[in-house]
Amino acid sequence: MIYAEILAGGKGTRMGNTAMPKQFLMLGGKPIFVHTVEQFLMNTRIDEIIICTPEVWIAHTRDTLKKYIKDLSRIQIVAGGATRNDTIMNGIKFIEETYGLNDDDVILTHDAVRPFLTQRIIDDNIEGAIKHGATDTVVEAFDTIVHSVDGKIITDIPVRSEMFQGQTPQSFNIKLLKEFFENLTDDEKEILTDACKALVIKGHDVHLVRGESYNMKITTQYDLKVANGLVEGQKI
Repeated sequence: MIYAEILAGGKGTRMGNTAMPKQFLMLGGKPIFVHTVEQFLMNTRIDEIIICTPEVWIAHTRDTLKKYIKDLSRIQIVAGGATRNDTIMNGIKFIEETYGLNDDDVILTHDAVRPFLTQRIIDDNIEGAIKHGATDTVVEAFDTIVHSVDGKIITDIPVRSEMFQGQTPQSFNIKLLKEFFENLTDDEKEILTDACKALVIKGHDVHLVRGESYNMKITTQYDLKVANGLVEGQKI
């Protein structure tokens, strides 16, 4: 089976003083995460959509979905974890307990606050996860990347043509990802906060899927203004 796991477990502290986590803020007349869910619902290859949200917001998430989406038969809501990786594994645990795990099951993990992903990106992630076992969505880095260990002095300036900016989805064969996480030490789990990085560090190839510059993550108030501009532009 092919699962989409929408990561809506964050508190969105960089958004500033808001009444609710950023994934529930309005964007073009709907909460941000609803736009994201709709993109996955449009893709008929996705069998189930797992939304991982803070436990105290589960009822709000369910009520919001009922308001904006008619058919919820492919959607499940699960409590998120303390970290991103914990949240991913909570979703996988739910899948295993509810449906069981097959050797060819894949999961697309995606930020709830990236509502502008395309069907092409979703399809490429599905194909990549089936073929390679692990994929990461990226775009080329157009600006020079500066590395600094202490945040004060340049440590290195990597070759720009070899640099990419990570987006989501990050997609995996579920059994592969589960095995890698179960073999991490507690110290590694603290350090390896990105699922793809965990696989790379452990020696597994992660293949690239090309994203889009507008597949942006809405993190700040400025991002939200830009996103609203994109939504308004789509109406023209």
